[in-house]
Amino acid sequence: MFSYIVSRVRAWRERERAFEELMSLDDRSLADIGIRRADIPAVLSGERVRDHDLFVNPTLGTPANANATARRAVA
Repeated sequence: MFSYIVSRVRAWRERERAFEELMSLDDRSLADIGIRRADIPAVLSGERVRDHDLFVNPTLGTPANANATARRAVA
């Protein structure tokens, strides 16, 4: 029981640190890693997962505009 509580507190503190670090980044840095400031809570809670270069809601599936194939340069 005690170890469960300790592990939950550690996990909570780790999420808090990640939140603080992500919030301290400027918008350009967040864009470089592919998230917006408004996405931070959802990403940390696991509601949104990364799928290629898009964040998607796992309960809704892949968005209609998601490209499944890599883009190629046209010569």
